[in-house]
Amino acid sequence: MPGKADDTDQKTPKLLSGGNPQIPKGDGDAPVQAYIAAMPGWKSATGRRIDAIISQALPDVRKAVKWNTPFYGAADQPGWFLSFHCFDRYIKLGFLTGTSLDPEPPISSKVPNVRYWHLHEADEWEDAQLADWVLQASRIPGQKL
Repeated sequence: MPGKADDTDQKTPKLLSGGNPQIPKGDGDAPVQAYIAAMPGWKSATGRRIDAIISQALPDVRKAVKWNTPFYGAADQPGWFLSFHCFDRYIKLGFLTGTSLDPEPPISSKVPNVRYWHLHEADEWEDAQLADWVLQASRIPGQKL
């Protein structure tokens, strides 16, 4: 029928270098869920797992997508404490106050205070470790962007 939209009219988000979804910036859960749904292959299921762990650990977590990257912040703290981003072979979790966490996430950054955790498809990892880092990071004022 002319003028009627259907599912085929919906645009699939463009994947940028490394397979990172291009999602319009926005505040709230909806843009984060759109980003996760657009993550390619195994990364989408891992993104859902990451988001679920964060949301369970902090039910009132603030969410946003900025620069094609989901960000998370504590409701009672300024700024953002965590983001993640798709690369060809892994998902990079960025703890924006990571040097304050115990233990520190394993990968250093050129940016002061930031630490990374890379998740590859075959990696086995504990939900409890991510939840612990989320809770620790949520108690520290986040980074203003």
